Amino acid sequence: MLLSENAIKVLERRYLAKDKDGKLIETPVDMFNRVARHIAQADKVYDEKADIEKIEKDFFDMMANLEFMPNSPTLMNAGRELGQLSACFVLPVEDSMEGIFDAIKNAALIHKSGGGTGFSFTRLRQRGSAVKSTGGVASGPISFMKVFNSATEAVKQGGTRRGANMGILRVDHPDIMEFISCKEDSNEITNFNISVGITEKFMEAVEKGENYDLIDPHSNQVVDSLNAKEVFDTIVSMAWNNGEPGIIFLDRINKANPTPGLGEMESTNPCGEQPLLPYESCNLGSINLSRMLKKVGSKYELDYEKLGETVDKAVHFLDNVIDVNKYPLAEIDKMTKSTRKIGLGIMGFADILFYLGIPYNSDEAVALAEKIMGFIDERSKKKSTELAKQRGVFPAYDKSIYKEKGIEIRNSTTTTIAPTGTISIIAGASSGIEPLFAISFVRNVMDNDKLIEVHPYFEEVAKERGFYSKALMERIASEGTLAHIDEIPEDVKRIFVTAHDISPIWHIKMQAAFQNHVDNAVSKTVNFPNEATKKDVEEVYTLAYRLGCKGVTIYRDGSRQDQVLSTKKKDEPKKEEENKEKTIKPRMRPSITQGMTEKVRIGCGNLYITVNYDENGICEVFTNVGRAGGCPSQSEATSRLVSIALRSGMDVKSVVEQLKGIRCHSTLRQRGTNKDIKVLSCPDAIGKALERVMNTYVEDVNPTVNDIAMEIEREASEDYSSCCVPHNELTISNEISVGVEMKPKSEKSTCPECGNMVEHEGGCVICRSCGFSKCG
Repeated sequence: MLLSENAIKVLERRYLAKDKDGKLIETPVDMFNRVARHIAQADKVYDEKADIEKIEKDFFDMMANLEFMPNSPTLMNAGRELGQLSACFVLPVEDSMEGIFDAIKNAALIHKSGGGTGFSFTRLRQRGSAVKSTGGVASGPISFMKVFNSATEAVKQGGTRRGANMGILRVDHPDIMEFISCKEDSNEITNFNISVGITEKFMEAVEKGENYDLIDPHSNQVVDSLNAKEVFDTIVSMAWNNGEPGIIFLDRINKANPTPGLGEMESTNPCGEQPLLPYESCNLGSINLSRMLKKVGSKYELDYEKLGETVDKAVHFLDNVIDVNKYPLAEIDKMTKSTRKIGLGIMGFADILFYLGIPYNSDEAVALAEKIMGFIDERSKKKSTELAKQRGVFPAYDKSIYKEKGIEIRNSTTTTIAPTGTISIIAGASSGIEPLFAISFVRNVMDNDKLIEVHPYFEEVAKERGFYSKALMERIASEGTLAHIDEIPEDVKRIFVTAHDISPIWHIKMQAAFQNHVDNAVSKTVNFPNEATKKDVEEVYTLAYRLGCKGVTIYRDGSRQDQVLSTKKKDEPKKEEENKEKTIKPRMRPSITQGMTEKVRIGCGNLYITVNYDENGICEVFTNVGRAGGCPSQSEATSRLVSIALRSGMDVKSVVEQLKGIRCHSTLRQRGTNKDIKVLSCPDAIGKALERVMNTYVEDVNPTVNDIAMEIEREASEDYSSCCVPHNELTISNEISVGVEMKPKSEKSTCPECGNMVEHEGGCVICRSCGFSKCG
C-alpha cells in the first residue's frame, strides 16, 4: 500500500478496530475492505442483481490507492456496531427550557457517536427579557452556550477526543455585542467555534455607516438599534485579537438553499463549510488531486479522465452512505434521507500546484481552481442525475429549486470543500484547498529524537537541482518559509510558497474561486502575519463579501497562546527581557491547601489519589497503593512529576490529556472480570481525578464534598462506553479549607496528545503528526 509511516500511526491510533484490551484487530487493508463492503451493500436496496463484488472492489481500490477518502466517521464506523457515518449535524435550539435541554441531550448523543454539531442560538430571547411562565428573566443565549460547552466537555468521542460545535448568532439579535466578545478570553467556551450570522441589510448599513435594527426573537419586534460600522469594527477587532468570531453570510447561504420549501438554513457544521437545515447531517468525502496527475514527458498534467471516473465512483459511494448510515436520532434519519445531501470536495490542491509549477498566489492558480472545481461540480451532478434515473429523486424534490428547473437529480447538493486534516494525513496530501503550512517541519519521536519531514516533491527537486542537505532542511523547518534562504533558487522559491508567504487577499481569491462551483460552502482559514493590522482584517472580510464567499475565518500568527507555527526568523531582534535566559522553576508548595481523596480500584488492588489545590489552582497530587501491592514507586513518580509540572504553570488540561488513556496490562486483564475496575491504569486514574477536580472548581466557587460526589455520581451514571468514569469512594483530604478561584490556563502551541506543533487550517486546528483535531 501507499501509506506513509505517519499515516499508519494515525490509523492505528484513531481508526483501526481494537479489542477490549486495546489491541489492534485489523490492518489498514482490513479497514478499507470493511468500509467498501459495508457501503457497497446499499446497491441491493435498488437492484437485487447488482454486482456487489465489483462495486466493493471499485470502492476499495479508490480508498486503498489514496484517490478518495470519506469523512472520518465513515472510516471509523462503517461495518462496525456503532455504524454512525456522518461527520456533522445541525440541531435546532428552541426558546424554551425543554427545547434547550433537548438540544443538549441530542448533541451529547451525536458527540458520543463521533459527530460534530452546529447551532443557531438566535431563537433564544435576549438577556433580561421576561419569562412569563416563571415570572423570571431570561439569562440570554451566551449563558446557555456555556451550558452546551460544559456538556461537550463531559462527553468524549470514542474515549479519545471532545466533540466540536459551531455557535451562530444573527447580527440583529439584541445580545450580539456580548456574543461577539464572548471568546475574548480564549479559555471561555473552548468547545465552540463561533460565527456572526451576517445579513445583507447589515452589510449595506456598514457601507453607509448607518444604524440597523435589533430584533427581539420572541416577539419579532424592534427593540433597539446599533451603528453597523461600529459592530463590524468590533467583529474585526475580536477576530484580529484571537481569530474569533468568524462570519457567515446567512442571506447568501439561503439564496443557495436547494430546498427552500423545507425552511431556512440557520447554522453550519463546526468548520463552516456545510450549511444545513435543522436535523440535517452532512456526508462528506474528498478526492486526492495529487493522485490525479499524469506525467507527460518531463512535465506533469492533471488527468481529467481519471478525475471524472473518480468523481463518479465517489458520488455513488456517498449516496450509498446515506442508506447504510445509523443515525443518532430519528429526526436526523428522516431529514437526511429527505434531502440526500452529499458533499464531494478535494484535497492535495497545494501539492498539484507544486507539480504543475504554479504559485498558489497567482491568477493562474485561481483560474486552475475554477477549472478543477467546475469540472467536479458538473460531473458530480451528471452522476447524481444518472442515479436519479435508477433510484429516484430525493424525497423533498417537490420543495426544491430542481423541481422549478425541471432537473431530476438524486442529491440536493453534491459538492463541499471540507477541512481534510486527518484524512489528508492518511492520503499523504495537503489539506483541502489550503496552501502548504510548511515545506519542512520537525516531528518529535521517541526518546526526544527529532525527525525532519520534508515535502516529497520539494525534496526531489532539491536533490535534482543540487541544493539538498539535511542542514538546509532543518533551517527551512526552523524558519517556516523559503523566502529568506539564499541557497534556494528564486524560481523554486516562487513555486514552493507556504501559508505565510501568501498575502491574505490571495487566500480570499482562492476561496471565492472554489465557492463559485460549490453547492455548499468552502472551509478555509485566511492566515495573517503577526504584524497584520485590524484594517487588514477588515479588508479581507469585506473582500470575502464582495467576491461571493459564504463565510470567512481568519487567524493572525501568534494571536493566541496556542500559537501554531511562527514564521518569524530566529535572528529577528527581540525585546531585552525576551533575550534573557528563562528557566522554569516550580513555585513553592503552599502551606495551606484543600482537596479531595478518591479510592480507585485498579488491577493491583486499591489506589488512593489525593488532589490538592490553593488559590492559584491545582498544585499537587499524592498517591498511595493499598496493601495488595502493585507498583507504588511508579505511581509516586507520576504524582511527583505531575505536582512539579502543575506548580511550574503547566496547563492542567494538558497534563490530563497526557495521562488519560494510558493502559496497564495488569489492570486491563483484571478489568474483564472485575466490574469495579473502571480505569485503564494508575496514570489513567490520576488523570481522571485531576480532570474531575479541574471541572468542579472551574468557576469562582468553593464547593462542598457533596458537590464533588454528585459530579462523580453523574459521570458514573452515564454510559460512555470505554470512557466512563468510576463511581469511587470519596473523602475530603485532611487539609485546611480555603476559598478557591481556579480557571483553566490557555492551551499551548503543541498538540495535547503527541507534543508536536499544530496548524490552523480549514477553520480548525490539526496536528499532522498524530491526527489530533479540535473540530472532531
